[in-house]
Amino acid sequence: MGCVVQWRFLLDMLVVLLFFLPPPPDVAAADAEQRRRLTEAGVHLDIQEKHAVMSNDILSVTLSIPDGLVTGISYQGVPNLLETKNAENDRGYWDAIWHGAGNEGEQDKLLGTSFKIISNSENAVEISFTRAWDASGINGAPVNIDRRFVMLSDSPGFYTYSILERLQGYPSVRMEVNRVVFKLRQDMFHYMAVSDDRKRFMPTPEDRLTGETLDYPEAVLLKHPSSPSLRGEVDDKYFYSSDSKDIKVHGWVCTAPPVGFWMITPSNEFRTGGPFKQELTSHVGPTTLSTFVSRHYAGEDLDVNFQDGNPWKKVLGPVFLYLNSDTAAESDPSILWQDAKGKLDQEVASWPYDFIASVDYEKSDERGIVRGRLFIHDWFIDKRPVPASFAYVGLAALGAAGSWQRENKGYQFWTQADNDGNFFIKSVRQGTYNLYATVPGRIGDYKYEFDISTIPGSSVELGKLVYKPPRNGATLWEIGVADRTAAEFYVPNLSPTFKVNDFEDDVQNKFREYGLWKRYTDLYPFDDLVYTVGTSDYATNWFFAHVPRDLGNRTYRATTWRIEFDLESVDRASYYTLQLALASAEEAELQVRVNDGEVQPPHFTTGLIGGDNAIARHGIHGLYWLFSFRIAGTGLVQGRNIIFLTQTGVSSPWTGVMYDYIRLEGPDDFRNTADTCNSLLPSSFSLSISLFLFLLFS
Repeated sequence: MGCVVQWRFLLDMLVVLLFFLPPPPDVAAADAEQRRRLTEAGVHLDIQEKHAVMSNDILSVTLSIPDGLVTGISYQGVPNLLETKNAENDRGYWDAIWHGAGNEGEQDKLLGTSFKIISNSENAVEISFTRAWDASGINGAPVNIDRRFVMLSDSPGFYTYSILERLQGYPSVRMEVNRVVFKLRQDMFHYMAVSDDRKRFMPTPEDRLTGETLDYPEAVLLKHPSSPSLRGEVDDKYFYSSDSKDIKVHGWVCTAPPVGFWMITPSNEFRTGGPFKQELTSHVGPTTLSTFVSRHYAGEDLDVNFQDGNPWKKVLGPVFLYLNSDTAAESDPSILWQDAKGKLDQEVASWPYDFIASVDYEKSDERGIVRGRLFIHDWFIDKRPVPASFAYVGLAALGAAGSWQRENKGYQFWTQADNDGNFFIKSVRQGTYNLYATVPGRIGDYKYEFDISTIPGSSVELGKLVYKPPRNGATLWEIGVADRTAAEFYVPNLSPTFKVNDFEDDVQNKFREYGLWKRYTDLYPFDDLVYTVGTSDYATNWFFAHVPRDLGNRTYRATTWRIEFDLESVDRASYYTLQLALASAEEAELQVRVNDGEVQPPHFTTGLIGGDNAIARHGIHGLYWLFSFRIAGTGLVQGRNIIFLTQTGVSSPWTGVMYDYIRLEGPDDFRNTADTCNSLLPSSFSLSISLFLFLLFS
């Protein structure tokens, strides 16, 4: 019994001694880190000699001073998610391309010359990197630049935005590109997601280096990829482009450790070109970017062209760089994609943000709303005005109907109407706008006749609006669907030379396959396409792109497609109308002839149009064009008629057009005059075409 008591006494003393002994070094470090986090909760800013570090208890972001380059992002125990093999100026940066400022087409990384702390509290840090232009030209293009970075205390990410300003009297310059770019570690990030139907494990940069470059540098045939399953595929960053309205979240996932890196764009108000303007997203690098200005799928029309003396200011962003992690992503990386989509919803609900410090970024109480209900009235289809179901309705700078797709200096605010045509445009910055709309299934563009002004807290109620789309007569026949794309037409199978990418096996993405323009010559080796109204089916008999014939040795020949149709009778005293809507044009000229395929000059020509390059870049549309071609009844015959469509551009294999919709209308019946004329053709030009045709066929 005494021995037991002694042993208990010794054990009790040992416990007491252990209590007073210092913990092992690793435990001590963990306890110290925990105490530090408890005592230093919030966001912190550490200013070093050449860097500024923003951090909270989730991540840290390192930026160079005064340049404003993002040189490091630390998260989940990884010292840097950015590619450390790259120089500090090639990891995370804003950049632009200028013309006419002694910097012709060269990349400008918008490096700051001055650093400033805008706000620094335990809840939020905002820092600024500025570059002011002066007449000496030392500081690049004549634009003042203020790039901002923001971190919140409890946020798993950071925000960035830029304020560009030109003062009165600044010299001319043209901006081709403006974007923010992040290049992630090649040894970590291998899974990419840009949409629910485009997410996959990607090739590596090394896979591209060991591959074969195809018709242009971006397209590479993978011959010796690190993953054998990729052999035979083509990699091209343009596979992953999207319409602006759909570019909301995209990025990369590392599975070991399981980390996601996402670009979240809660609003498109600061992008150029409206909701259908296409841009790049993420691509092999691994690279993630957000583009605010570019020529992609549009051409030089979308360059921001500043003339002498014109003042201008615009806020680009903010965008949110979101980081997430889940151990389940080790085996299923799409889990982090689903989480990122949930975070997007939260960011959208918070827009406009209330924590942005710049007075140029308007908060919620400084903005207004615009609402109404849009109807459509086409006398041939609708007996009375019907709701413009799911129309896209937006506010943009003052201009002609349809001008919004080329507008590039102001802000745009778009929404999609509901099934009943009701639309609600919220969070509109102060200003004066025109209201525009495009309606699925109907040609043309709507523009509300009055200017609309918004002020802080305003609510503009427009009530019932009616769009009368272009129409001169009853529909005799039509080809396609008026949806501003060529998606309904025949998209051929990929050449057997290449392997189909996983996501391209989805019919919705088939048009994204590489080299489809080459298939036209394969399918029509001798004679061009002939479409017979009433017999042919545009889904199988109308090739998606009107391109030249490839003769080999980089030589090409114009192609002429024929539309054959029968008329039971012809009103020779009246006019007929060919409504010709294009979804894309690249250095093309479309000539139209009626019942005489050789007549010179052609009965109608578009002239040289387009530079969107959508055919080569796997886009099913670029910019929209609408032409109304008036045909004198004397030019038609009872029985078989033929319309010849000749695409004369032959500068490259992807020169050409993509059609959206073609309709032949019967004799004039102006019971309903359209609200808007073709915005691309002045009324005097349309009138001259009609007069020319009247004299030609009389």
